[in-house]
Amino acid sequence: MSAGKYIAKIFQKEWKGVKDGDHDYKSLMQQRTIDYRKEGRTVVKLDRPTNLPSAKQVGYKAKEGIFVVRARVRKGSGTHIRPKNKRRPKRQGKDKLTRRKSIRSIAEERASKKFENAEVLGSYKIAEDGQSHYYEIVLADRETPTIKNDAKLKFLSVGQRGRAERGKTFSGGKNKAENKKVHAKKKKKKAMQTHNHNK
Repeated sequence: MSAGKYIAKIFQKEWKGVKDGDHDYKSLMQQRTIDYRKEGRTVVKLDRPTNLPSAKQVGYKAKEGIFVVRARVRKGSGTHIRPKNKRRPKRQGKDKLTRRKSIRSIAEERASKKFENAEVLGSYKIAEDGQSHYYEIVLADRETPTIKNDAKLKFLSVGQRGRAERGKTFSGGKNKAENKKVHAKKKKKKAMQTHNHNK
């Protein structure tokens, strides 16, 4: 078994909480999330990716100009201000609200804002606990000569500034497509209501 397949298999066992012989993979995942929470910082730059196979799938290479950061996003639907008047309790619109973008996209945007000289190539989930989701994001410094001379990455130097914020990553593209569907449904529903009212 290759090293990449072995690492992927170990991570699968950690996610499932498997107890295999002398190894308690669930406790390994719990200890990892405890360490992440104790760091306190939302975005942390790493020396190397925790899950190498997943990092390579989203564009990681062990070369100058490419690095990995870990971002934390709290669980829940975000902060919503409670209306002060003219609402029944049923219509307050505070509970059961969802974000218009995925948690993964939020993590990518936080990493992109922290490192303004770099662009997001991709991301993958690394852990979660009762409070937060943890993602590792692969970024590339668009001004590094090794990136400019790389045939597959030189596109980052032209017209790719703010990829995460503009929905140019995989998760951002999914958000844009989903939001387009929602807007199309609302537009169609409004048109039907107008048509029925005119009748």
